[in-house]
Amino acid sequence: MNITIRKAHANDVKALHALMMKGSEQGLLLPRSLYQIQICLRDFFVADRGGDDPVVGCSALAMMGDTMAEVRSLFVSEEMRGQGLGSKLVQACLEEAATFGMTEVFTLTYQTALFGRMGFKELPKESLPHKIWTVCINCPKFPNCDEVAMIRPV
Repeated sequence: MNITIRKAHANDVKALHALMMKGSEQGLLLPRSLYQIQICLRDFFVADRGGDDPVVGCSALAMMGDTMAEVRSLFVSEEMRGQGLGSKLVQACLEEAATFGMTEVFTLTYQTALFGRMGFKELPKESLPHKIWTVCINCPKFPNCDEVAMIRPV
């Protein structure tokens, strides 16, 4: 099966929403409304397998200032895990970060092994910019976040 990593399109919004709701139900992602996905659609990459149900994975790159960006919303459908799609989605974010001149990329994640293999190192959450907490404040786990903060140079 040939899977393409590409920027999300407007007609992917409902599929992205459904995929992210599965991730939210599993406690791996924050729930996002269709509207929230629409307004930040340009941030998203999708893993597209073609056919009737093409979107099987996603990631997003959010700019957090002049030099720092965040990889967020990384999720791969259960039936497609173990094929390297998570790494490919993160790599797409890293490449885009480089095109924008970012010098560091961070993430808040439960997938520490995946990000560790890609050169990310753990750091205290408190050292991240305050801007990230604008998203965290909406999390049901706030202020007792159990995700791990990781960072790497671009």
